[in-house]
Amino acid sequence: MKNFKGKLAVITGAGTGMGRELALQLVSEGCNVAICDIFADNMNETRKLCEEIAPSGTLITAHECDVSVEAQVVDFCDVVKRQHETESINLLFNNAGVGGGGSFIKDDRDEWDKTFGVCWFGVYYCTRVFLPLLIAGPEGHIINVSSMNGFWACLPFMPQTAYSSAKFAIKGFSEGLLVDLRMNAPHVKVSLVMPGHVGTSIMFNSNRMHGHPSPSDMTAEDMAEVREGLKRAGVPADDIGDEELKAGMQQQMDDFRNNAPVTATQAATIILDGVRDERWRILVGEDAKVLDRLVREYPEEAYEPSFIERMQAEGYFGGMDLP
Repeated sequence: MKNFKGKLAVITGAGTGMGRELALQLVSEGCNVAICDIFADNMNETRKLCEEIAPSGTLITAHECDVSVEAQVVDFCDVVKRQHETESINLLFNNAGVGGGGSFIKDDRDEWDKTFGVCWFGVYYCTRVFLPLLIAGPEGHIINVSSMNGFWACLPFMPQTAYSSAKFAIKGFSEGLLVDLRMNAPHVKVSLVMPGHVGTSIMFNSNRMHGHPSPSDMTAEDMAEVREGLKRAGVPADDIGDEELKAGMQQQMDDFRNNAPVTATQAATIILDGVRDERWRILVGEDAKVLDRLVREYPEEAYEPSFIERMQAEGYFGGMDLP
């Protein structure tokens, strides 16, 4: 699939970040798109931006959908077929993702289940529901967005059990699909995307989805929980006032989005180039490539402070003080 003009792409999590940029770049080439997101305001903004640049005749549709709920995914698929008047699609971008549920032991189960549900079951449900439409067309491609946390679960002092479990599952599922499709539907391809640090709003959107307050709105009780978490991680915070700590948390969220080594636009370009080249494994960012190599070279050391030192020697995680 060297060009996307006249094709039909389904994109989940298209309200912000890589999902939005994938939609914009595809639409600019004359690709019809059906986007979904859990937040209607973000999704409608993406649709508006797409409509401003879309060539004449390009169809852009949007549907509010929580991909962790199978019935909503089925409804989304039915709407796509009706609005685009088709029984086939060409591209499925399983991009939706959310953070949260870091600790299996300490964190709320509902948050853990929701994070795992969006990140893993969203991929599973969308692939299960849309696969017949991909097979029905002359050529198809599934693009599953995992993460570098799909081969390196977390920092040694910061558990990410829900997110990393889901991203590992996406990796295994995609690699299994690679052979399954080759044998049973060879005209449909699959790509596994493993981004490193990409500048997106995932931290803001995750807080919003789980109902967490922004740092400036945190109560004294919220701050006590933050301090307890820092204490467990070995990070001293007793001498930091609440307002200073809130400001630092907000700055961290802003920096994650605004000062990343790879922008969402650049990431979308890398992904689409990989699809054109039919690469089944697409690493996004030099940090992902370095981590991929180091985890293979030093698997037993991956969750020790010394592993971070190896990353720092490669030019990543610079300035991080380990507890």
